[in-house]
Amino acid sequence: MPRVAGVDSSTSACKVVVRDADDGRVLASGRAPHPPTTPPRSEQHPDAWWGAFEAACAAAGVSRDDPGAPAAIAVGGQQHGMVACAADGTVLRPAKLWNDTESAPDADALVAALPGGADAWARACGSVPVASFTIAKVRWLRRTEPDAWARLGALLLPHDWLTGRLTGGRTTDRGDASGTGWWSPAEGRYRPDLLALVDPDRDWAPLLPEVLAPSQAAGTWGPVVVGPGTGDNMAAALGLGLRPGDMVLSLGTSATAFGVSDRPTADPSGAVAGFADATGRWLPLVCTLNATKVTDAVARLLGVDAPGLDALALEASPGAGGLVLVPHLDGERTPNLPHAAGTLAGIRSDIGRAQLARAAVEGVVCNLLAGADRLTALDPAVGSARTFLIGGGAHGAAYRRIVADLLGRPVVVPREDELVACGAAAQAAAVVAGARFDEVADAWGLGAGSVIEPGPGAHDAGAVRARYAAVAASLG
Repeated sequence: MPRVAGVDSSTSACKVVVRDADDGRVLASGRAPHPPTTPPRSEQHPDAWWGAFEAACAAAGVSRDDPGAPAAIAVGGQQHGMVACAADGTVLRPAKLWNDTESAPDADALVAALPGGADAWARACGSVPVASFTIAKVRWLRRTEPDAWARLGALLLPHDWLTGRLTGGRTTDRGDASGTGWWSPAEGRYRPDLLALVDPDRDWAPLLPEVLAPSQAAGTWGPVVVGPGTGDNMAAALGLGLRPGDMVLSLGTSATAFGVSDRPTADPSGAVAGFADATGRWLPLVCTLNATKVTDAVARLLGVDAPGLDALALEASPGAGGLVLVPHLDGERTPNLPHAAGTLAGIRSDIGRAQLARAAVEGVVCNLLAGADRLTALDPAVGSARTFLIGGGAHGAAYRRIVADLLGRPVVVPREDELVACGAAAQAAAVVAGARFDEVADAWGLGAGSVIEPGPGAHDAGAVRARYAAVAASLG
């Protein structure tokens, strides 16, 4: 029975899942935490990722020296993070993560520096840089840390660095590369002219990893074949067996809305990032920084746990009695408000705990759906087929109900929980077997789950979303 392993190296933890390569059954798993971070400065040293990877592998029984080692392994990693290395691979400083917002002024400066501004950026690399993009963090490095800048010899993403620790090479994939701000999904190539906006005198080519094809092995880890790996959103798309027309709403600490497209996208507003996926297609995506962290905070204020917040939120009627929570607690990426804070509007003397709980869930969902509207406006095919609800929030009864009602159509909650690790394992299976990704998805039954139909609350969806939009717009 051939086995494959998938790795999810997220902001919070490393998860390793071992699966049967033929049918996708989970055979073993392990998990180890990463150091916690709190924006605006959000950094982790890559050595901590490797330590967590080794601990998670030990818990899952994965070793390259074991005669029963998996046939292949692949890494899905948090997007955008900057791993700055010397030419010999030495890590120069802790990695800046995607949710670090200290580079917000650098993103603004980069947008202004390219003739044509935001529209030119969207056409050049599919996205308009914000603080989360790696290119903004590279400019921050040059501006603030001249010693590290002088020694800079390699620029890697988190999944690139972990894959390199396995293989000894320096590689990436098109999906993760498309989130740097210097690789063009439409052209399928690096754009050193964009990096020249950071430093026109540096030769950038030696610093950048080789971009592997979707089914190209990155190398080996002992006898184990190593897949190219990819970013976490691209790996989740693989774990769902996502097809053109599908849309994903992901509710974790942060939130995303994305879908697979047959053509590259470019949104000059910057709301939609025009990423590539891990299969050869494209993955337009909207990201918000504030999701379940908002309802966690409100639960703490109300003195309840997550199920308690669910129960309270479902006690209240749609619209939360006119209470609106705009959930930009720690700054926001979409809309691009890196220095914003949350806002509670419509408070009256008869407000209760249930209305506050409902307003928190509705605010998170409305903010994400506003981003999803931009996505479908850019590519109307996205969302025309299945809509998936994933992430930690998908386990909450209130989020499930309110998403289906405010969206106004059925939502699939997949039975598979560890989608990033699942997608990485599916990539490993495709690479080692020389199979197509859709063949692996069909054999593994990816995308199956329970369906949540809209309820009576769907009748109030227009009013709820309009009230939220009006309050959010009033904040500027």
